[in-house]
Amino acid sequence: MTEAPTDLHANLNPDVPGARPDRPLTAVERAVLMEAEARRRAAPAPDLPPEDGGPRGPEPTRYGDWEKKGLAIDF
Repeated sequence: MTEAPTDLHANLNPDVPGARPDRPLTAVERAVLMEAEARRRAAPAPDLPPEDGGPRGPEPTRYGDWEKKGLAIDF
């Protein structure tokens, strides 16, 4: 008796940046993702000044809460 693979669609898109590895892509989807990655690589890095008075540590909006004067406020 042979064992069936647990995930038949694992790692379908290893060469496409930003693609889910478990979802098959059409030719159009593959081309769009490849073009987007090429544009990201070709774009110059933004020359931004350092933030003045921002929060210390990781970006709070990314984690769903904001701390101001010791109080955490959830969005």
